[in-house]
This record gives sequence, C-alpha cells and structure tokens, in this order.
Amino acid sequence: MAVVVISGGSDGMGRALAVQLARRGDTVVAIGSRASLEPEVPGTTYLQADLSSVAENQRVIAEIGSRWPVVDALLLFANRTSRHRAETVDGLEGTFALYYLSRYLLGHGLAPQLDRAAHPVIVNVAGVGVTRGGVRWDDPQLTRDYSVITAQLQAGRANDLLGAGFSGKARYILYHPGFTRSGNLSPLPLLVRTGIKVLARFAAQPIADAIRPIPGWIDHPPAAQLTAIDRGRELPPDLPTLDPVAARRLAELTATMLRDVAPPAPERCP
Repeated sequence: MAVVVISGGSDGMGRALAVQLARRGDTVVAIGSRASLEPEVPGTTYLQADLSSVAENQRVIAEIGSRWPVVDALLLFANRTSRHRAETVDGLEGTFALYYLSRYLLGHGLAPQLDRAAHPVIVNVAGVGVTRGGVRWDDPQLTRDYSVITAQLQAGRANDLLGAGFSGKARYILYHPGFTRSGNLSPLPLLVRTGIKVLARFAAQPIADAIRPIPGWIDHPPAAQLTAIDRGRELPPDLPTLDPVAARRLAELTATMLRDVAPPAPERCP
C-alpha cells in the first residue's frame, strides 16, 4: 500500500480522499488547518499546520521526512479564498502563499522521500486548462488592484508553471476537476455565495466524482513527466500556460522570495 501525503486534508476534496485512501489500506498523512480529522480513520495521521507560513511548511516537511522515509504520492489541495487582501506572517499575499507557495515548498521539500518510491506521483489540483489570469511579474503580491478573482487566477497560473518546471523523479499531474460541490465559500460576499450555492445544485459535480481518478493515478502514474487534465480531457503539453521559459522565471522569482522571508541565521558564539 502507498504512503500518501495530502495538503488541504481537513476539508472538501482533500478530506474525502484522505478517508477513501485510508479505508482501502493506504498510509495517509493529512495536513490541514483544523485541529483534527473527524471522524478519525485508522491509517490516517493528521498534522495541523498553517500552510500559508513558510516555517509551518518546513516544520511538516521535516516531520514527514523523519517519520516516513518514502512517500509514494503527494496530493495538493490546500486553497482558501479571501475577499480582501491579507498578508501572512511572512509578509506575503495570502492566496499566493497558500495556493501556490505551499505547493512549491511541499513538492520540493518532500522530493527526497518521493525519489525513494518506486513510482512516485504528485497531483496538483488547481485550474489547468483555464487561460484567464497570469503571474503579475511586477507585483506578484498584488499590492495594487487586488481582488479575490485576480488572486485565485494568478495562483492558478503559477501552479500550471510549477508543474511545467518540475524536474524530480515523480510524475507530475496538473488536474482541474471542474465545478465541484467543495470548498469554503464564507470569505465571499453574501450575494456571490448565494449564487454559487444555487448554481452548484444544478451544475456542480459531487466530490466523489471529482476525486474519482486520483487513486488510479497513485497506483499507476502516467508515463509522461507532466500530464495536464482538464475535466477529464488530457491537454497538449505545449499550452501557453505551461510555457517552460515562464516556469523557469517563476522558479527564480520564488527562490528570491524565499530568500527574502528566510529568518536570519543565528549568530555564533565566539
């Protein structure tokens, strides 16, 4: 059975998948912001963490590395909408930090454990296939013209580039399940929340349908290094939103960003 790490494992699709995989016998490490995964499921370890924090990502990466030397699959779900711009403890825009940067940190931080697996896979559940939005190269922290849609679209396109630039042993799957009855709508304005809930009754798929293909990818990862799937349809690798040049540019921007937020090294005693 597989060892599976799930970010965003306390709610929605991440929680449902954690329960499903644990019940079939996998060892599941679910990371989420809530105090526990209820009901507790045998085979599941729950790690509470604020994944919008760089230090919290580093903490759970270190704990996972010390307890599970091999990780077969990393499933990335963590995301949260914010009506107003908010900064994290690191001074980063919150959506970018949680939706994109935590996925960057977990994917790279757990690379040694993934590399030890026979057939490792990363599934990044975001919005591949969507062409709206893009990385604001001159203002990635959205200090100007912030909106919840702008923030979500930017982080979504950043995840596209994260997959396009990944070069580890793991096969990387960018997966857009489509409109699903999942996610916390409370940060959105009342009228928007109401409209989404009404639309979801008629147009959204249940969570079970959205996560259905993922266990199969864990058991039998694709042969290609990168696979992009939008609502059941495999996308061509030459999509403009998967541009490898832009992926390298984002990787450099992210590395610089992380250097800027890293705590200073402690002074040595004479």
